[in-house]
Amino acid sequence: MSVLANAVGVGAALCSMTSFVPQIRKIWRDRDASSVSLRMYIVTVTGFTLWTAYGALIGSWPVTGSNLVCLLLSGTVLGLKWRFSRRAAEPVRRPGP
Repeated sequence: MSVLANAVGVGAALCSMTSFVPQIRKIWRDRDASSVSLRMYIVTVTGFTLWTAYGALIGSWPVTGSNLVCLLLSGTVLGLKWRFSRRAAEPVRRPGP
């Protein structure tokens, strides 16, 4: 593989991996994931799971590794979505009389 192809692959992997960090930071800081699409992140996590499996099946550690990191980061967004959505759905408990 050429140096150019490797550089493009590394650049693509870094962009993919770092793209989730601002979203995770914002959700964590605001404790709010209402703007995150649950369906989109389910599809995204499924896609990264399949890409990770594909990379493992063809024996490509760069494909496997970069998609595994993306899977963990997108899974974090999905987990935060469920966590903060569930908290928002809980009824407000008020102290008794």
